[in-house]
Amino acid sequence: MATLREGQMEIPPATQLPEWEIHENYATKSKARETKNGPDASNYQSGMKYMLTTRLDRIMPAHKSYWGVRRRTMLTAICLAILVIVILIIGLSVGLAKRNANSQFLPLPSDRQSFTGDLTYYGPGLGACGVTSSNTDNIVSLSHFLFDSQSVGTNPNANPLCGLMIRAERFDEQANAMRSVDLTVVDRCTGCAPTDLDVSPGAFDQLADPVKGRVDVTWAWLSPTPAAPG
Repeated sequence: MATLREGQMEIPPATQLPEWEIHENYATKSKARETKNGPDASNYQSGMKYMLTTRLDRIMPAHKSYWGVRRRTMLTAICLAILVIVILIIGLSVGLAKRNANSQFLPLPSDRQSFTGDLTYYGPGLGACGVTSSNTDNIVSLSHFLFDSQSVGTNPNANPLCGLMIRAERFDEQANAMRSVDLTVVDRCTGCAPTDLDVSPGAFDQLADPVKGRVDVTWAWLSPTPAAPG
């Protein structure tokens, strides 16, 4: 053992802290640092909730009734009303967007180009234009998308497309030649796409074999003014 000289002080050996005390000191320092830097997330959320509740109490005190109902019931009804309005706005926006998208591809009479679609035939009678037709008449029923887009009122007979004429043509594989026929608009087809045509059996027979039932066709508007069915 070393002997201390005169004037020297004895230095105690370093003390090793237990592991649990080290962790406890670290947690205490971390909490102190957090308090110094500001409130944590939970305290911030609690503060915001208290502030909002206080402001709501000033505007709508909880102890009062509003139109005979409690505040909570009133707020629930308001939230539901807002939700319904938002849903209606979104639904109308989507509907208008689809309608505008469809109208961009409608084969209107103002478009002088030719269109391609399916050609079918049906048993005609009294059509949407108020004209009664037979199987041998060269008449056509237009897609309801196209027909309804030009409606001017509740009476379909007044549709400006009624009486207009189109020319439909296609290549006949059996005859190895082009065939065409002029058709008068007299009806609307609920099962047709915008560029499809539904014609009388006699008109279909001039373009294709009726056994086929459905074939491709190319067509275009002939005149911008109504013509009498014939």
